[in-house]
Amino acid sequence: MMKTILQHHFSGKLLLSSEIPLTPMELKQNLQQQLISPLPSIVDGTCQRCGNNQMASFPCIICQTQCSYCRHCIDMGRVTSCQPLYKWSGADVLWEPSKRSRLTWDGTLSSPQQEASDQVVRTIVSKGSLLVWAVCGAGKTEVTFKGIDRALMRGDRVCFATPRTDVVLELAPRLRRAFKGIEVAALYGGGEDMGKATQLVVTTTHQLYRFKQAYDTMIVDEIDAFPYSYDRSLQHAVQAARKSTSALIQLTATPSKHQIRTHPFIRIPARFHGYPLPLPEFKWCGNWQKSIEKERIPRVILQWVNQRLMDQTPIMLFFPSIKHMLAALPLFQQLNRHCLSVHAEDRERKEKVMKLREGRCPLLLTTTILERGVTISGVDVGVVGAEDDQFTESALVQIAGRVGRKKESPAGNVTFFHFGKSLAMERAYLHIDDMNNEGRRKGLLHP
Repeated sequence: MMKTILQHHFSGKLLLSSEIPLTPMELKQNLQQQLISPLPSIVDGTCQRCGNNQMASFPCIICQTQCSYCRHCIDMGRVTSCQPLYKWSGADVLWEPSKRSRLTWDGTLSSPQQEASDQVVRTIVSKGSLLVWAVCGAGKTEVTFKGIDRALMRGDRVCFATPRTDVVLELAPRLRRAFKGIEVAALYGGGEDMGKATQLVVTTTHQLYRFKQAYDTMIVDEIDAFPYSYDRSLQHAVQAARKSTSALIQLTATPSKHQIRTHPFIRIPARFHGYPLPLPEFKWCGNWQKSIEKERIPRVILQWVNQRLMDQTPIMLFFPSIKHMLAALPLFQQLNRHCLSVHAEDRERKEKVMKLREGRCPLLLTTTILERGVTISGVDVGVVGAEDDQFTESALVQIAGRVGRKKESPAGNVTFFHFGKSLAMERAYLHIDDMNNEGRRKGLLHP
């Protein structure tokens, strides 16, 4: 029984001793039986868990020396030079192949979605690589369902990874509904499924530091998102978590030029419901920072918000910093006491997003933490200080993509409030306009 539990807990992982559900004596017994193997944690100054060389030292009570440790992945438990990492050396967890489809999703795909879905299936079967370039709201998650189903039927293990916890929390219930007979583990910091080994996993890319040669199919969503797009160790973690022969499917609405040049790709230029992406409006709002410091909402923003509060239109209002967002919150709460704010360190952000979705919060102030992976029916979006460097072209395209995602409410308003237009703002507008024009040329949008 214990062997089976360990087999599932360890499957495809490198773990610290503190992450193993064994007493010191039980760990010693499993090491003697060669069911668990120790590996050096740091080799030539490189962390064997995250692949980084950002080392520091501390007076270690275990080895009684100045012991090296990895600073880069310390949030996941300290990797030290005197303590090994452990891997499972017994039989791997295997899942039985099945001739029966595991897919319980009964939705339909648009023509471009179907074409992309067929290509995803072919790529997974051939253990190849594919970039799916799809506009925000194109339904790229649904495009992966047939491919995931084929992998599950083959007895393969599938990972759906994304850079942000919020997206994991959004994706996990969708995958559970799409594959009702399959257990889906959701892995993120503080999550309850960390010890589970399931055939289908949805996880943050950070959690992939713990996995080595584990997955037959790797799907990575939002490859343009921070921090994944900037952190080579996260990109290394994705590659290390794949088996040597495995499929890689990457999803994004805003690929880099390098990604387009170096990956076979398929493009979906229109949303599944056939309506165009809302084009952002640019509105000058003056020196918004000074206004907030003087405890005033810029007039153009105030008018925009008040109109939507009157119309009972849900609002997401993006800010470039937590400082300015929190300073603005009490000003908006004077308009409606149910207004809320969220940011990356807010432990209640899941509940607050739900309040917006359910109509219990009319206006949610947010940082870029909610620029992707969140769908609110009928929402309008504003960006305060859209000229700020925090709002890259990719971020602004993603923010605009929060609007009009549902077939029942395919339109809406996106407004960039600024103190001077930026190049990123102009490029975001052109990016969205180009996608709409391509959709029209291909007859994918309603007349």
